[in-house]
Amino acid sequence: MAIIVNVDVMMAKRKMSLNELSDKVGITLSNLSILKNGKAKAIRIETLNAICKALDCQPGDVLEYREDE
Repeated sequence: MAIIVNVDVMMAKRKMSLNELSDKVGITLSNLSILKNGKAKAIRIETLNAICKALDCQPGDVLEYREDE
């Protein structure tokens, strides 16, 4: 997949656990885990907004585009 999700990188930089981010964002641990592991097919703008607010970052810090090889 060409879109890379860097939620785990931002969580590590902010020293935030999956449980803490799940509570702040308001999504289940399983859905956050799917997103973190790059298995999500889509993300709602509302969810991305909440993640960026919780992690004090920009959408480009969470999502990255890489050309498929």
